[in-house]
Order: sequence, then structure tokens, then C-alpha cells
Amino acid sequence: MGVDINWGTLGFALIPTREMFVSVYRSGGDWDGGEFRPFGNISISPAAGVLNYGQGLFEGLKCQRTKDGRLLLFRPVDNGRRLAAGARRLCMPEFPPERFVEAIRETVRRNADYVPPYGKGSLYIRPCQWGTGAVLGVQPAPECTFLVYVSPVGPYFKTGFRPGKFIFMRDYHRAAPKGTGNIKAIGNYAATLYPAKLIKAQGFNDCIYLDAREDKYVEEVGSANFFCVKGRTLLTPALGSILPGITRQSVLTLARDSLGLDVRETDVSVEDALAADEAFCTGTATVISPIGLLSLDGRETVFQGGEVGPVTRRLYDLLTRIQVGEEADSWGWTVPVA
Repeated sequence: MGVDINWGTLGFALIPTREMFVSVYRSGGDWDGGEFRPFGNISISPAAGVLNYGQGLFEGLKCQRTKDGRLLLFRPVDNGRRLAAGARRLCMPEFPPERFVEAIRETVRRNADYVPPYGKGSLYIRPCQWGTGAVLGVQPAPECTFLVYVSPVGPYFKTGFRPGKFIFMRDYHRAAPKGTGNIKAIGNYAATLYPAKLIKAQGFNDCIYLDAREDKYVEEVGSANFFCVKGRTLLTPALGSILPGITRQSVLTLARDSLGLDVRETDVSVEDALAADEAFCTGTATVISPIGLLSLDGRETVFQGGEVGPVTRRLYDLLTRIQVGEEADSWGWTVPVA
């Protein structure tokens, strides 16, 4: 069956698809077998833990169509493991990573005609886990829901794979040390909406947050991990209060194994970033997005004359070719849907 979508105009916005997967956990029991339902609204109590106390997580991954029509997922078990780690932190039961992968695969199978043609975008996959049971006091919800829905998407940034404009955020922080910045808790993202609104009104693509302890080290871009290149060295902020991005880890591996770069996960100061030869950000949605300009306190630094740097381009080419089955996958990252 086919769908009536103009693949040439895809942006990063929701397009409802055919079916979604839903599984429920109840205290004293286990996750049920799950079921597929038509994509649509769900019913939960107004006292649900996710609505009142933000007891919720989400993940994001993609399915790509290859030139010969195969459907490939990229590192889905790593998303499942990260969701399980987040569930532990928010006092929710872990959804088994193996079941997570199979739920993803079957959801894609049932919506396969929504996967864009080769080179026209990807099918974005959004697994969620929420505390849906009713609670009044601050406590874990007695019931949780795991849900997967999908949507065809194009580039996350309107600039696509072209250098964007980013600004260091002085007035707001993304996460606190020892908080929940290292998991995909829903509240982490709600807190970035207002700063993003402010900087986009100034013509920037996104902001780069600094650490909440000293306000001098790079943390994350609003929705992605940060990298910069100096000579043959690739720098990225060390894990702690930042999200352990799966694209981030893939880039670190490619930079080390395929490009032979000196890879350092460390504190990256604002001065380090501004003195770099190249800068970019990574994420499932953003893939690898080059940073052409960084702004700090009214001072602007332009990288590579505003063009994509050679290391950024090489990493992008390697990663995206692996994701569509055109480059040798030495690490077993791609998983076929069929």
C-alpha cells in the first residue's frame, strides 16, 4: 500500500502514521504482551504521574531505506539500554532491551510504506515510557506505559547539512550536576523551550548551554551533543550531566578507528570551542550538523569561512553511509527490519 506524501518537502514535524505499539506494566505484575493500535490519542488519569510529576522518558532513533529497498535501524539495542537506565533513575520498571528492539522492528514493519524513499528522509521512531498510574503524593506511579509511534521526517535544522549559527547561552542552564541531565527525561526538554524561543528570534539555529557549576565549560547544544576539532584532535564534553548520545558514541568510534584522530572526552572550555578549527553537533534527529558561527557576548567566531570543515564532512559521510548500508559496518550497528 502507498501513502500520499510529498517526500521532497519533508521537514522535522509529525506526520501521523498507521499503527503504534502499547504495553502496560502494573505494580506486582510485569509488562503485558503489548498490542498494536491505530495511531491516536490515549486515555490516562489527570492524576497520572507523568502529568503531575514529570515521570516520563523518551527515545529517538531512525529507520533508513537503502538503495535496494531494505530497511535498516541504527543501534536500536543501545536506545533500549538507555531507556532502561533512565527508567531506573525515575523509579519505573525497565522495559527489556530485547523486547524494545522487537517492538521497534514490528512497528516499522506495520508502517513500512511511511519510510521515505532512499535519499528523501527517514522514519523517525519515538519510544516513550510514562508513569500513567494515578498518584497524589510525590511517589512512583503504580502503572507505567511503554509506547512506540513513528513519523517520516526530513532534516531537523532547516539548514540541513549546511553550517548553522549557534550562540552560547548565558542566562539559562540545561541541567545541574548530579541531576537528570544524563537521561532523556521529558522535563529536560521542556526547560529548553523558552531559551530556544529567545535565540531563534535573534536568528540562531540553537543555543549551547554551559555547565551549571562554573559557567565556563560547554555542556550540550539544546538538542544535541557538542564537538570541536583542533588539528588532529577531536574534543567533546565528558559524560556526567550530559546525555550519552548514541550518535555521539558512534562519532567517537569513527573518529578514532576510521580517521585516526586523537579523541578526548574532557572539559571543553568556551575558549577551547572558540579556538577550534571546526565545530559540530550530533544527535539522532540532527545527525551531524556543522556549526558555522559561534556567538558569545556579541562576539562572533566563524569556522572554515562559514563552510563545512573536512573532518565534519568525513564523519558525516561515514556515518550516513553506514546507516544506509553503503559503508562497511565493522561494529554491527545496523539492524535489518525484515
